[in-house]
Amino acid sequence: MVTLDFKTLTTPVGILRILEVIFTCVTFSVFASEDIWFFTYTIWCMFTWCSCFGVSILILVLDFLSLSSKLPISWNDLTAFFAMLATLMVLSASIINSIFFTCENCGKEIVVSVTSFLAFICYAVEVGLTLAKPGEKSYFLSTVPGLLKVLEIFVACIIFIQLLFIETPPAVQWCIAVFSICFIFSIFLMISTIGRMLPRFPASVNKFLKACHLLAVLMYSTAAIILPITFFRNNPRPYPCEIYCFWDLLLFICLMTCFNLIAYIVDAVYSFKSISLPTQT
Repeated sequence: MVTLDFKTLTTPVGILRILEVIFTCVTFSVFASEDIWFFTYTIWCMFTWCSCFGVSILILVLDFLSLSSKLPISWNDLTAFFAMLATLMVLSASIINSIFFTCENCGKEIVVSVTSFLAFICYAVEVGLTLAKPGEKSYFLSTVPGLLKVLEIFVACIIFIQLLFIETPPAVQWCIAVFSICFIFSIFLMISTIGRMLPRFPASVNKFLKACHLLAVLMYSTAAIILPITFFRNNPRPYPCEIYCFWDLLLFICLMTCFNLIAYIVDAVYSFKSISLPTQT
């Protein structure tokens, strides 16, 4: 039976979600009204704003109709996952739009940048409000290790997208294998957590997870060493290097790899300090 719950719209998180819907709607509407040449960056921006708008609407409706508690999943983990992912996606779209499409005399593009950054702030505040506090009942994806998993997945996706534009010699193919294996591991943990499957695993799986975290750090370390050597050996930065310079793309891939390596290291430290499977009910 459907029950209307108006309180979900008046809580701080509910108000933030309403603002997220408004800002993302305005953003992609104004952006789409422009005569835009669709390529990788514009497609990513439109996908980000439209998907965040659609999922935010869905979350609001399910909460308002009291249907979220009837779903066979961990709703709090799902919403925490989406809030963190939306924060990263909208931030990237905001930066891309500001760099590539905004100018002093571009009124609509400035509106898009402003509303996009406002949406990012709303999602970031929601992450802060849902982040587990000491002593409170916590869900895995609202803890620091859970947020790190979302960050690892997002950065891996960014790396995959950039790798589409470069050749893949054997050394780079090994790095792609590293990214793929670690990505699948993080996705598995994410799906298992949201689907409430992890508590059904035997207690010994904690040791397996620790081993996977350590292996991920070691594998990412090899990628962080191999990529710069492969990309930049006998390949100095050309001059001039324009805004779409291929050399900068290679540098960006290396930086994202190092960034994800740091995330996996921090994740591994947390896993060895105190790792326990979530026990949602």
